[in-house]
Amino acid sequence: MEDNNRNLILATVLSFLVILVWYTVFAPEPPAPATDQPVAVETRTQDVPLANPESSTLPADLAAAPADAAAPQAGRVQIRTPSLSGSISLAGGRIDDLLLTRYRETLDEGSPNVRLLSPSSATATDAIQTGEAKPYYAVYGWTPGPGVDPALVPNPSTVWTVESGDVLAPGQPVTLAWNNGAGQIFRRTFSVDENYLFTVSHALQNNGDAAFTAAPYGIIARHGRPDTQNFFVLHEGAVGMNDGKLLELKYDNIAELDPVAREGRAEVTEVASNGWIGFTDKYWMTTLAPAPGQAFTSVVKYAEGAGIFQTEARYPMQTVQPGTQVNADSYLFAGAKVWETINAYQENPGIQRFVDSIDWGWFYFLTKPIFRLLHWLNGMIGNMGWSIIALTFILKTLVFPLARKSYISMAKMKELQPQMEALKERTGDDRMKFQKEMMELYKREKVNPAAGCLPVLLQIPIFFALYKVIFVTIELRHAPWVGWIRDLAAPDPSSLLNLFGLLPFAPPAQGTLLHSLSLPALAIVLGISMWIQQRLNPAPADPAQKMIFAWMPWIFMFMLGGFASGLVLYWITNNLITCVQQYTIMSMHGHRPDLFGNIKSSLPSRPRKDSK
Repeated sequence: MEDNNRNLILATVLSFLVILVWYTVFAPEPPAPATDQPVAVETRTQDVPLANPESSTLPADLAAAPADAAAPQAGRVQIRTPSLSGSISLAGGRIDDLLLTRYRETLDEGSPNVRLLSPSSATATDAIQTGEAKPYYAVYGWTPGPGVDPALVPNPSTVWTVESGDVLAPGQPVTLAWNNGAGQIFRRTFSVDENYLFTVSHALQNNGDAAFTAAPYGIIARHGRPDTQNFFVLHEGAVGMNDGKLLELKYDNIAELDPVAREGRAEVTEVASNGWIGFTDKYWMTTLAPAPGQAFTSVVKYAEGAGIFQTEARYPMQTVQPGTQVNADSYLFAGAKVWETINAYQENPGIQRFVDSIDWGWFYFLTKPIFRLLHWLNGMIGNMGWSIIALTFILKTLVFPLARKSYISMAKMKELQPQMEALKERTGDDRMKFQKEMMELYKREKVNPAAGCLPVLLQIPIFFALYKVIFVTIELRHAPWVGWIRDLAAPDPSSLLNLFGLLPFAPPAQGTLLHSLSLPALAIVLGISMWIQQRLNPAPADPAQKMIFAWMPWIFMFMLGGFASGLVLYWITNNLITCVQQYTIMSMHGHRPDLFGNIKSSLPSRPRKDSK
């Protein structure tokens, strides 16, 4: 069994090293401190000009219209849906006040709802309490065509009037209007569904005597660098799709984009037919999505002087003849990245590959099907913790043929032990000869000595894929299991230092030195499950291997104790199923593991007293 133990130790050490590197390299950094200098609302940030998708040049007389340049305070239109609450500012017709009513900041019942969008000081009113939230909003406007006075088109600081509707709600659209006094009337109609999709319809009616040329645009602006988790495996920043090509830019990368003429630091992409662009956080997203089939210019940019990050969707120029009207529809997603909801929007209205706004990571070919299966199980069971356990059983069933071969190979190797011992005696100290004859023995008996490593190695990509699913999908956020496990996306909050809540003091805060010693209950169960799994085989005779074999479960216990409780739950379940499989299969082949004997032999033995 020495070779079995070597294989198991090798696989365990390898998986430990991978997790150690993962934990060390990808560990989250403290959130970046907020900027100390507030953004001056008078700064002209050059949110436009808008590029004409049919031309690489901009009209020479096109003036830049700032997204927040001295925007006046104005009236507001309330937003009330089952998922959202907030308001639209008539200054620029911007959506800049939005709360997600289905989600709270923390698990506390009195915790406030998650705020997604926040107004700037120029457009905020006393009725809006934004706290420390940085300005973050969606604003729309029109770019004047060649020869058109910029004062004749609405910009982000234009004050609109309400033409129809008083409260924006599902089935209750609101229309805003602005008359430039020269014969052109601009209208903007907002509609919203029960979830997170706004439909924004732009209309330009030309009552003048001459043709009028302009182009609508949409902007999402974030003032200052938002607080992010700075986690390597998590994308937070600009996200978009340009004719089937995924765009992801972190905030640091946006700030370092190459300068573009009349744009500042920017990345400008011409989209032929389908795409969307916006900003994503871990669980929330705000995205501009032109109508499917609509050509537009996708822009990601950074205004260095004002410290504003922007994404833009610029539409082609429209020439409106006298007595006619043009219309342009677009969509705005502003809400939680719920897979089922986003997938529905991908189907209708047909936002191409919208589900890829969720950060599936490098192992997307595993994370996507694993999430789909977990989502289905949760729909059947109704509890995400039990769904993770059921998912583990299914995954273990899928890899069972490989595991079965591994355990059968381990049983055959046990049968070869007498021949191995005889081989050692015959070859003596000649290690080269021993290794050669041993490999010939394996080949003759059709035994694969590395078979014991394969099931453990196969678990590594599955582990990472499930880690990604638990970490980035909002379906796991604040999802309870049983008892004290109220958030499967967060570490187990219990602590050994206060006897799991029996002692009247709180455990050490996360990030402190004592917190690393504050083992939660799930971590201890994990260590015990790994220890039992190891005891299915006798301890190796080699002292060095025996020491590694003895310490490995407890090292893993400390390493994985700070991971999401859902992931630790998966690992515990996986270990227990592995124990049952190995014990059963080896017993069926006449080599029942001596579990209790191995446990007894691994314990320190008492020194015997000499009898008198």
